[in-house]
Amino acid sequence: MTDTTRLDDAHAAMQDDLTSDAARLRFYERLADGELFLLLTKEPTGDDIEPDLFDLDDAKYVLVFDREDRLADFVGSPAPYAALPGRVIAGMLAGQGIGLGVNLGVAPSSILIPAEAMEWLSDTLKTGPEQIEARIAELHPPSVPEALITALDAKLATAGGLASHACLACVTYSDGRKGHLLGFIDPVEGAQNALAGAANEALTFSGLDAGQMDVGFFEGNAQVAGKLAAIGLRFDLPAPEQPQRLAPVAPGSDPQKPPILR
Repeated sequence: MTDTTRLDDAHAAMQDDLTSDAARLRFYERLADGELFLLLTKEPTGDDIEPDLFDLDDAKYVLVFDREDRLADFVGSPAPYAALPGRVIAGMLAGQGIGLGVNLGVAPSSILIPAEAMEWLSDTLKTGPEQIEARIAELHPPSVPEALITALDAKLATAGGLASHACLACVTYSDGRKGHLLGFIDPVEGAQNALAGAANEALTFSGLDAGQMDVGFFEGNAQVAGKLAAIGLRFDLPAPEQPQRLAPVAPGSDPQKPPILR
């Protein structure tokens, strides 16, 4: 397969402008959000895994690939692996002095990420939002950099089914404080922490210095939800995938799949 992945695209953007903090942050965000295939020394035993360690450039690395076929191309033969989110792997490596080799020699996004960078990524992903209480006085149309809009659009696309949608607006609180509010409409019960974390990561990885954004949760029939819909910037969260109902198909009933003759 020769088609590129989202990680390839983010890596290319980072390489095109090595001085761009925003491009570098987007690459790390893609790395954290994506599923990665971690090369192991042996088949997993329950929840226990043993990553294969490689000495490269006088440092130790584990190897991951963003597609199974890329891992197979690197190894050249069947090999044990574990499919894990990038953020989980970053947490595993934190404090171990071990770096991450990504798609080495098999993709445009081939790169060695040192242990210090993985430590930073793990710490960044642990930084969560703080809970506050405030009364909304006024809402206004949003005025935010395009980088934040792009980051929110990408991050909320991974939160399918956790809320109906979200709206971003400028807000003035009753105590005079002003800022921006991202309101999630009709959130699924228990999803508030995950949604707030996603919004916080979007802000963090947008590259905005000293950026701040509040997050709120509202029922669709609430008055504030109507105001957000009227003046806010809307982000639609993808609907959750519906499970397919499988039924037996008689051989030859599908013209696209003729029966196999033996």
